[in-house]
This record gives sequence, structure tokens and C-alpha cells, in this order.
Amino acid sequence: MSKTKNILWFDQINLTDLPQVGGKNSSLGEMINQLSNSGINVPGGFATTSDAFRDFIQQAKLEKKIQDVLDKLDVHDVHALKKAGSQIRQWVLDATFPEKLEKDIRQAYQQLTKKYGKEASYAVRSSATAEDLADASFAGQQETYLNIHGEDAILNAVQAVFASLYNDRAIAYRVHRGFEHGNVALSAGIQLMIRSDLGSSGVMFTLDTESGFEDVIFITSAYGLGESVVQGSVNPDEFYVYKPALEQNKNAILRRNIGSKKHKMIFTENTDHQSSTSTIDIEVSEQNKFSLTDNEIMQVAAMGLKIEKHYGKAMDIEWAKDGQTGEIYIVQARPETVKSRDNRNVLQRYELKESNNKRNVLTSGRSVGQRIGHGNVRVILNASEMDQLIDGEILVTDMTDPDWEPVMKRASAIITNRGGRTCHAAIIARELGVPAVVGTSDASKVLKTGQAVTVSCAEGEEGFIYEDIQEFIINKINLEEMPDLPFKIMLNVGTPDRAFDFSFLPNHGVGLARLEFVINRSIGIHPKALLQYKKQSDEIKQKINERIKGYADPVSFYIEKLTEGIATIAAAFYPKPVIVRLSDFKSNEYANLIGGVNYEPHEENPMLGFRGAARYIDPKFQDCFELECFAIKKARDDMGLTNIAIMVPFVRTPEEAREVTNLLKENDLARGKNDLKIMMMCEIPSNALLADKFLKYFDGFSIGSNDMTQLTLGLDRDSELIANLFDERNEAVKSLLSMAIRECKIKNKYIGICGQGPSDHPDFAFWLMEQGIHSVSLNPDSVIETWLYLAEHAN
Repeated sequence: MSKTKNILWFDQINLTDLPQVGGKNSSLGEMINQLSNSGINVPGGFATTSDAFRDFIQQAKLEKKIQDVLDKLDVHDVHALKKAGSQIRQWVLDATFPEKLEKDIRQAYQQLTKKYGKEASYAVRSSATAEDLADASFAGQQETYLNIHGEDAILNAVQAVFASLYNDRAIAYRVHRGFEHGNVALSAGIQLMIRSDLGSSGVMFTLDTESGFEDVIFITSAYGLGESVVQGSVNPDEFYVYKPALEQNKNAILRRNIGSKKHKMIFTENTDHQSSTSTIDIEVSEQNKFSLTDNEIMQVAAMGLKIEKHYGKAMDIEWAKDGQTGEIYIVQARPETVKSRDNRNVLQRYELKESNNKRNVLTSGRSVGQRIGHGNVRVILNASEMDQLIDGEILVTDMTDPDWEPVMKRASAIITNRGGRTCHAAIIARELGVPAVVGTSDASKVLKTGQAVTVSCAEGEEGFIYEDIQEFIINKINLEEMPDLPFKIMLNVGTPDRAFDFSFLPNHGVGLARLEFVINRSIGIHPKALLQYKKQSDEIKQKINERIKGYADPVSFYIEKLTEGIATIAAAFYPKPVIVRLSDFKSNEYANLIGGVNYEPHEENPMLGFRGAARYIDPKFQDCFELECFAIKKARDDMGLTNIAIMVPFVRTPEEAREVTNLLKENDLARGKNDLKIMMMCEIPSNALLADKFLKYFDGFSIGSNDMTQLTLGLDRDSELIANLFDERNEAVKSLLSMAIRECKIKNKYIGICGQGPSDHPDFAFWLMEQGIHSVSLNPDSVIETWLYLAEHAN
């Protein structure tokens, strides 16, 4: 296959050819040449050159005509932009290819048919290039056409790709970025189509797109052609893969979120580039399955990791699974351009002022951007009406595509019915620095034009749209200015979906990860109801079936979801210690879980009832407790997250301490095995009074100041009538805490605190520091304030 002025084959291209074939095509050639032997499958093909594009424009005598129109254009005038773009594109489509260019493309296509067969079809992709702007990204600005076959159809698609250099959005993009139109040319890539219409496809980023956490690969996946995921027309499955475990050939899947995947894009029999694909509905039974198996998730992630290492930077990659062969292919790869460029030394945190119970949630979806925005809603369902959007309004639509880009910068937030966190709306929102909530399913019906709302993407993976304008604050933290402290500050982390974000706060690990939070938010079902699924009523079974979609069976769902929650927090902070507290639900809280009312006793005072160690060692609960043990063991042993320590709550007597540690040992979680540490919550006066006896069975204490205070002072911490009397700084409480700290120090064992007290009272944290406590675990929102307070008063 020979090199010519008009055509370059992918296997002859590398990154140095970017000026001739653009970023997309030069990257495809680079991977074929450099990574094929490393197991990276990239479909073959060829690219037209920028010289070919320029010759075509010049021979058609379009260069001056196009420049004259663009010189007079104000891209902020949407109507003028549409008129100019349409006129120029029609000129390009009406022009005739130079004879040699047409001949070269036909001959190249004939060589492809000899290699891949006459039945093969091709993607015709755009790849913009700027000779003196090699670092410019033109992603999504021009067109891509899928399932093209036949010489004439290929030629028509190439010409349509050339014309797309003058899409409205592409013209506006170049002006906004300060690029000269004449400096940018177009290369068309003709690439073998993978039969992902019969399989699945999607996008992966080699970091977490929201926090910028670099130790994970984030994968989105749906059935059919990948355009559905890129465009945001489906809500895809999501997977997080932990890079260090992947490199060690361990179980590396941290999290799985199943998407609705209601339809897919497939091939048609048409050769016309405007009708070569169509969209069909997916059977409900298929929607309820993950679109990739665990092995396939690992394969996709392994390819992403190799590509990232080769390029030496975070990458944005499109992949496809061939439904006929089952093989995974990489069809595009480009550098990630948003989170990888963040200033890691400065943290910016958005926070709503009012508490949750004072806000009315109108709808929710997947959060993008970790910001908060508010304004008046503008519902726009057709791109032809997008110029109605006024600066500062909140754009609400079904989904966006690149045609929306000229006006999206006006929005203070973006909300869509459809799409996942790698769709077009999500990517543009990140680039613009505005919050977006995608995949709500009902936003355009629930929200009305002119309605005042607040869009919050600062509360985890779920983004919320609240009624009315809600006040919020923005905290900026310069990590380079954080002073040293004489003890360790750890974090209390309740929900795994904030773990990656919280890991960027100054910290020495996690002093409290609450299993009951994972059970409540990610599972929501009583473990006994899952263990005894067949005995449940039809109503309960229906609720369980809805939650366990994608998982093998009810018990596997419980174990996997627990493992995912534990592993996500542990991975976010690895190798720093993460102390996981075993579930500390009270009987009334367990009863509130699906199916729970059938298994829980009614207690007058659940706070002092069937909870903690007493529950674990009770024969009626032991099979439930074993599921927790299995999940912890899986995260530690199978995934290599040996920074996980166990903490046992509410241990009333040394005898209970002995029994519960023996039970852990029976479940292969013995102290010291694989460096496992087992801590105890010191939260009952007896724990401090008999500290020496309790410490025989544990590696240390973590003080629970809430329970210790209420039990020492005889207060019900949930009673508003005596709430003013609740104070961890009471002398009786501090006397007990001093005893516990002193005994741990004598025995050279860990002593920390994870209760609410230090988060609420920095002076209490300072007193603990004076007592010689090893660590104080704080709520993330109080870390900076408390850290600076302690540093100031320690000097």
C-alpha cells in the first residue's frame, strides 16, 4: 500500500503526522503501529490528507468565497451563523472532487474490500488539523458517518465530512478559541466498522471524570453502536475499575451502576450516509442486564491503561465490542482535556447552605461537574429553538448534540432527560465549568420555562434539581498552605460516591466508614429478606427484583454492593488506613429496610437494644453478619485493599468482645492475618472503665463521642427537649475519654475519635490533641476549619 499526497494508510501513520491527518487519525495510526503487539485491537483503514482537502477547496475556487462569508460573520448571531454555515456547506457538497483524489479514494477502498471482504462497512470520521495548533482539540465539532459501504457511498460520505468543517458549531468553536479558519483543514478517516450493533460499545476515561481521581478507569457502556452513548440518547451502564488491582491481575471492578439502556443504534441496509443507521427498542430482559461481563470490563480497562501509559497522560477513549466475535476494539483515543488540567494544589468546594429537609427535590439524575448553579428554567426540545436561551438560564432538554454548542455557554446549568456522564452534554458542561444533571428521564416534563430552580451536583453521584433559588457557598482551599499538626486528621466518610472527591482533602485516611450507610443507600433491603428471598411476598419480591437488576441472585447482590462500597472508599485513600465499622443499625432502622419489618423486634428504646456486637453474635443474625465478613474479606484479599481495618461497634462487655472477635476469626478475619487490624468503638462508659480488659481483644479504640456522651449523662440524643444538655465537652465525658486514651497509650495501641464532637467543637479537638490522642476523624466539611484552628492554637 503506497503513500500518496491524498491518502495515508493507518499503518503508515503516527503522531508526527498530525498536521496531515489530524489528531483523531494520527492517534489511530499511532496505536496500530505502537500498541498492536500489546493487545490493543484497532480497526484498519486509511485517511485523506489535509493537502487533499486544501487542493479540493482551491480547485473548486471556494477558498476566497468561504473566507469572505466568514470575515463578515458575527457568530453570536445564531440566525446569521445558521445561514452562513448552510451556504458554505452546500458549496462544498456541490463541488466536484479533483480527479486524482476521487481515483485515490476509490483505489484505497478497493484495497480494503480485498482485505476485509465486499460485505464489510466502514466508519467515515472527521479529523480536524491545524498545522500550527497541534494541541488544539476539535472533538465533536465535525461529523462522523457509520456503516458506509460502496465506492460512491464512501466518496459521498468523505465529501460530507469535508463540508462539516463548516458546521455552525465548528465555525463558532474556532472563533471562540481564536483560531484562523484558513489554518484549519480536515482529514477523513475511513475505518473498518466493528459489529458493535450486535454487541456493545461506549466510552472510557482513564480517570474519574468528576473528581479527577487518577487511580480509576471510568467506563460507560450500552448495547449497539457507540454513538448512542456519545450523543447521550441512552442512559448507559457505568463501571469503575481500580488501576493498581488491574496491574496486579486482581479483581479490580470497584463499582457497577446499571443504566436503563432502552434502545440501541444498529446498521441498516441503506448505503446513503444519512440513513445508514437506525434506532430500535431493547427488550426489558436485556435492559436489566449489564451490557458487559466482568471479564469484558477488565479487558476494556486493561486496554485503556495500556493506552494511557503509552501516551503518558489521561485519555478519553471510545471502544466497541464485536457482537459476532466477542473481541474488544479501540476506535478512538484522545487526551482528556478537563480534569487532567485542574490545579491539584487548590480545591474548590460548593456547598448548599440550607439542610436537606428544607429543600424540595423536583427531579434528579447523574451529576456532572461538582458545582451548584441556579436560575430560571428554559425548556427547549428542538435545536431549531435553541437561540431562545438567555444568558444565565438553565437549559432543560431531552438531550444535546454538538449542534447545541453555540448557545450552551449561555447556560448557568444544563439538565437532560437522557444521557450518561460521558455523553455530549456532560463533556461540554465540564469544559464550560457549569453543573449538569443528565439522564433524569423526566426533567422536560417536570420543569417549566420560567421556573426558578437550583441545580446541585455537589452531593455525590446523584445530581438534584431543587425548587426555588437555594443559597450556596464556594470554599477555595490552597493545600500548599496547610500547616503541620502533632497528630493525624482523618475523615468520616459515609457514602462511597463522594470518596474520590474527599480523597483530595488534606487527610491521613478514613477514621470511620459506616457500613450501614452503604446498606441504606446502595442496597436498601434487609439481608434476611435476601437470604430468604423465596419466602417473601410477591410485593417484596417485586421490590427486590427491581433493585438487584444485573446481579446473579439476591445474596450476590448484597455481597457485591457491600464490597463495592467498601472497596471504593478503601481505593480512594489507599494506602492510607480506612477503618470500616461493621453495620450499626438499630432494630427500628433495620425494620425500615425492604422486608425488614418481618425480621426485627419492636423495642421501646432501640438505641440501647439489639445492636452492635450483641446482634452479630446472636444466632438469628449470624448468617447476615457472615455476608458483611465476606464482603470485607473480598475487598481485602481479592482486590488487595489491605489498608482496610475493621471496627466493632457497641461492645458492652469483655465477654462480648471475646465472642465477636472469635466470630470474626471463624469468618477468616483474624487479627494480624494479612496485617488485619480490628478496632473497637469506645462509646459505652464500661469501655473506658474496663479499657484494659477490652483491649486484650482489639488493636485499639476509636471513641464514639455521641453514644459516650448520652450514656454518661443519661441523655437521649434524639430528644429535642434536652438537646441543650448534650455536650461532649462535659467533665464527666472527658474524664472517661482520658481513661481510654491513657490505657491505649500504656498498651501502645491505637486511639482515635470518630464521633461528631471534634467536627462541631474545634476546642474539643484541641483538648483531645493535648491528651495525646493519635488521630481525630472529622466530617469532610469541617476538616479545613478544624485543621487551621488546631494549628493556630498548638503554637
